[in-house]
Amino acid sequence: MMSKRYLGVDLGTRRIGLAVGDSEGGVVTPVDVLDARPTPEANARAILEAADEYGVDGIVIGLPLNMDGTEGPQAKLSRSLAKAIQEIVSPTSPQAGKAGTLPASEGEQDDRPPDNVISSPPRSGKSAIKVFLQDERLSSFAADGKLVGRDLTRKKKKARQDALAAAVLLQAFLERHRK
Repeated sequence: MMSKRYLGVDLGTRRIGLAVGDSEGGVVTPVDVLDARPTPEANARAILEAADEYGVDGIVIGLPLNMDGTEGPQAKLSRSLAKAIQEIVSPTSPQAGKAGTLPASEGEQDDRPPDNVISSPPRSGKSAIKVFLQDERLSSFAADGKLVGRDLTRKKKKARQDALAAAVLLQAFLERHRK
């Protein structure tokens, strides 16, 4: 199996955490925190610039589901971002905006992965890029745990938390797809 590089995205209303990882070794590194833009389209453009910079094959956007598996306002923003990316890379695609279905509702177990995929054709001579939505419940909590005991100001911790949360959700995505 050929190794693929992915960009993990933790979308917030103020900041967007980014992490890069590869499917073969499963190594994930927090790489950057962007200032969130006012629209999904502007965020999509900034994320696609990062995707080009890091040479990734796919973008994994965190989908912050409620603990009961329902979607709140932030999950809708993640879906809007995925749709905006799709429309930029493939404006005429019949797939634009389609995100499929999420895993079974609360209390149910099934083998479907908790992510959706939106494929796009190649962009300007590059290979096709795919956009995935990954359940990110508790990724910020896990990121907080990694920052405990570090001598950082609250502002610095918050900035690092976003990139670490992107790394946590990307790591979960890679582990799930290695099985």
